[in-house]
Amino acid sequence: MGVVSRTAGEGDRELIVRLLDEAFQDDPVSGWVFPDAEDRRAKHPGLMAAFTDIVLAAGRIDVTGDGSACALWLSMPADEGHGDHDAEDEGPAQVREAVDPDNERIERIGRLTAAIHPTGRAHEYLWMIGVASGRQGEGLGTALIETVLDRCDREGLPAYLEASNARSRKLYERLGFEPAGPVLNLPDGPSMWPMWREPRPQRPARAL
Repeated sequence: MGVVSRTAGEGDRELIVRLLDEAFQDDPVSGWVFPDAEDRRAKHPGLMAAFTDIVLAAGRIDVTGDGSACALWLSMPADEGHGDHDAEDEGPAQVREAVDPDNERIERIGRLTAAIHPTGRAHEYLWMIGVASGRQGEGLGTALIETVLDRCDREGLPAYLEASNARSRKLYERLGFEPAGPVLNLPDGPSMWPMWREPRPQRPARAL
């Protein structure tokens, strides 16, 4: 049986934040942003809420019908990277101010990932994907991603993401993503892998 999904709306905000918080509490990058475990438990949900609000306003969030997994996507136009330069410059600082003004790593991670983001071609950007802790390993995340990748193939659009751990990187490789430039090594922290996927050619329909 296939995975049923829908586009999330404002009424799904708390669900999405909870999924992302569960999925990334123990992620290496989240651990770098919030090195203290108690501090991370307290403030990490706020960071996930900020990301959720950005994508609800400017992108698209797909969620499984049972609310067990979600994927956050932004459609990136050609030659503009993360949008106009003023918004790009202000965005990381605004997130830091909203979540934890004393934590400069919140702003730094936004600026570092923006700096490596490919420009020049329109593409779909998989910002984050979260799966409930008790449902991981069931293929829910893969199903959500494949739905968008199938559309990318039909429309001739590439896709981009940054893998935040080795396990997710292997998943993305199986879905056709390849390294897109040097690894991003966070200062005194873990690595992130920028990955790019070219659209796959569509097979012509077989004549009857």
